Amino acid sequence: MMNLTTATVDSLHLPALAKKNIYADVLRLDKIHEVVSGNKWFKLKYYLEETAKARCNTILTFGGAYSNHIIATACAAQTFGLKSIGVIRGERPSMPSHTLLFAEKYGMELEFINRNEYRKKNEKDFLNRLQIKFPGCYIVPEGGAGKLGAKGSREILQLTDHEKYSHVICAVGTGTTFAGLTNALTAAQNMIGICILKGAKHILNDLKTLSDPPAQSARLEIIHDYHFGGYAKKNKELFTFMNAFYEQTGIPSDFVYTGKLFYAVLSLIEKNYFARGSRLLIIHSGGLQGNKSLATGTLCF
Repeated sequence: MMNLTTATVDSLHLPALAKKNIYADVLRLDKIHEVVSGNKWFKLKYYLEETAKARCNTILTFGGAYSNHIIATACAAQTFGLKSIGVIRGERPSMPSHTLLFAEKYGMELEFINRNEYRKKNEKDFLNRLQIKFPGCYIVPEGGAGKLGAKGSREILQLTDHEKYSHVICAVGTGTTFAGLTNALTAAQNMIGICILKGAKHILNDLKTLSDPPAQSARLEIIHDYHFGGYAKKNKELFTFMNAFYEQTGIPSDFVYTGKLFYAVLSLIEKNYFARGSRLLIIHSGGLQGNKSLATGTLCF
């Protein structure tokens, strides 16, 4: 299903990097598939395997109206001959997002629940009720979170010679990709996460169950200064940066994850966060479909 050979490693040639003697590459996971884009395949891979092993014919998962995970799961399930159910946060909108429309196009049944109920998505009783309502389903956590998602994410670094880098950097939502990447690093490398959530200072501690061995936590850091107000929040400054970054590098980004990631990396370089001579590998985790929610002309790509 996935042609992982289409992922490229693109070098950044920017004055800010040359000035600080920093070398930076971008691992372009956005290129591996049009829909199951970026890190989504890696987080879904082992959940799909477990669905087959459990002899389930349906995969059920959670997300919002613009969730990359929802549309990726719908597409992947259809490809593997599975039914899919998306439990969507909030009431059914009068005008569904393009994400929801395309998820339905890929055969996903959408189940809308109010936000209070949605907060119970990890509770045992709530999950048991879903199993009763949708018999034969295999439940995947929101965003492909959990140990199986981290197991798949660990394989991302197999796409490049990652040991030559001093730092690996990614955007952080659930933190599953961050944890998986951490598990693939050498003892000499550093893992940096740019958190796109507001008020999620607990996330590094929460990820200890996914990181192996725990001793690696001494070289992990999640930075919380570049969320632009919280999940999916955006402003003119971010759009201006994303357009300029594309014009300079030819690399498109999304406003939820990677736009904030690239903004943060260049800001940290300017602030001398990285030592001169550092070699950075930045993970482009896809998610470009989210830009379809923006007004025409907001972005130049």
